[in-house]
Amino acid sequence: MPDMLLRQVALVSQSKKVGFGDVAMVSAALQKQATRDLTQFWELKATVDAFEKLHDVPLGYWPIIIMDDIHQSGAAGIHLDKDGQPFALVTSSTQLNGWSVTASHEMCEMLVDPYGNRLNAGDSPDNNQGRVQFLVEVCDPSESAAFGYTINGVRVSDFYSVRFFDPVFATSVRYSFTGAVEAPRTIREGGYLSWKDEASDNWFQLTWFPGRGENEPTFHNLGPLSSNRESLRSQIDRLTYNYTERAISEGLTAVREVGVPLSRVQTSTSRRAESLIQQITELTEGGPGRQGPGRRDGGDRPEPAAAEDHSRRGSIRAESRADSGRENGQEAPNPRLRMVPSAMPSRFLSHH
Repeated sequence: MPDMLLRQVALVSQSKKVGFGDVAMVSAALQKQATRDLTQFWELKATVDAFEKLHDVPLGYWPIIIMDDIHQSGAAGIHLDKDGQPFALVTSSTQLNGWSVTASHEMCEMLVDPYGNRLNAGDSPDNNQGRVQFLVEVCDPSESAAFGYTINGVRVSDFYSVRFFDPVFATSVRYSFTGAVEAPRTIREGGYLSWKDEASDNWFQLTWFPGRGENEPTFHNLGPLSSNRESLRSQIDRLTYNYTERAISEGLTAVREVGVPLSRVQTSTSRRAESLIQQITELTEGGPGRQGPGRRDGGDRPEPAAAEDHSRRGSIRAESRADSGRENGQEAPNPRLRMVPSAMPSRFLSHH
């Protein structure tokens, strides 16, 4: 991977429903998704870290904030602060997987398109149009939790690959991470896709929202949009928020299990933690297999007197060698010191 700036995401809860333990668990899953999965298809380098308070988040991090009540309809999602840097608001839930999918969704889209205006040209799904400009929102076409997958037992969102915009279908191509998106520029139930038609200067969507009475993908003309005041993504999210939230939550009830469920993962991690605690207790406080400080086996230890005599004989031999060197007119080297040549070339020793 070529050198690139590190994108740093912070996960923070301002919710009474979501404790720091859950934040840390979801953060670990998102970190693995960003570094293991997302980077297979998108060229980026990122970290995701959990913080207890928003005041603890260092400069340079893009925060994802979990809140109980966002108040304003459509305010959830990714926004830009007064300095033009991204942050995201996520509605909390008493069910961990109820908000982890949304947090994963916002993280993936924040990392791929931090500022919400990235466009990619391609053939329109509408046969009445030609080439159009798609808004790059990697999770929207298959955003329902039903098409997500689990990491460490935590459910995360599916996302599309760079091949999503291909002009034709190919059998060997992976269009989304889970394979839920089966062809270029298509959507799944609960998902949507947005683009600008340059010929009409209008924005269009292909949506599949059962909550809006749609039993199949349906085209909509959104009219003109401008990114002069806020990002294109923020405007699109506000128009679709009620339907996407419903699609994600309803997807949890019909979810297909991909990976080990959280309850089973927690059983395994708890048993491992108990085993480690027992081993640490034995090491630090004494117990089975413990034969004294710094000792793991039952081997013989030298008696103090014998050890002292051995040390004295070593000192005598060292002094004898030193005297021999002085008799030959040479200063004998200190037997306790030796020069270790540097293995690093001199050109690397200067301070950068």
